[in-house]
Amino acid sequence: MLLLRFYKRKPSIISYFCNTDFIVKQKEMMYPEYLVAPMREDLTRVGFEELKDADAVKNAIESEGTVFVMVNSVCGCAAANARPAAKIAAANGKHPDKLVTVFAGMEKEAVDTARNYMLPYPPSSPAMALFKDGKLVHIIERYQIEGRPAQMIADNLIDAFEQYC
Repeated sequence: MLLLRFYKRKPSIISYFCNTDFIVKQKEMMYPEYLVAPMREDLTRVGFEELKDADAVKNAIESEGTVFVMVNSVCGCAAANARPAAKIAAANGKHPDKLVTVFAGMEKEAVDTARNYMLPYPPSSPAMALFKDGKLVHIIERYQIEGRPAQMIADNLIDAFEQYC
């Protein structure tokens, strides 16, 4: 009853809170930024560029040369296997011209754009893809990451880097 009276007396306050940018951004991002910040930094501190919108993804993937895209994630297999593998492979002598990352569950537009370039493979996170001159030439999906040691995944990436970079 009290809540009903509040709605009747102050509808402008309710509509204000429902229309703020915070609410809209929170719906686009599944996780609070403080939670994912260390996971982002795990890759950016070793040279990965974080892409946060569709144009940045498009420009990176369609650029000349080779681009390695890591679809980062909060899941355990990303922490235990995917990110360490990406870092090991990126440290290889022969590696892509660009190392970029998007974060699943955070910047939806950027992730959706990256995943569109990865078709016909279904959406997967974590995932890793290598592009050469805008064309997908190698991909590692989640099912190929789960349960495998980081070094095994890195070896797979290094083989692709040796072949395409």
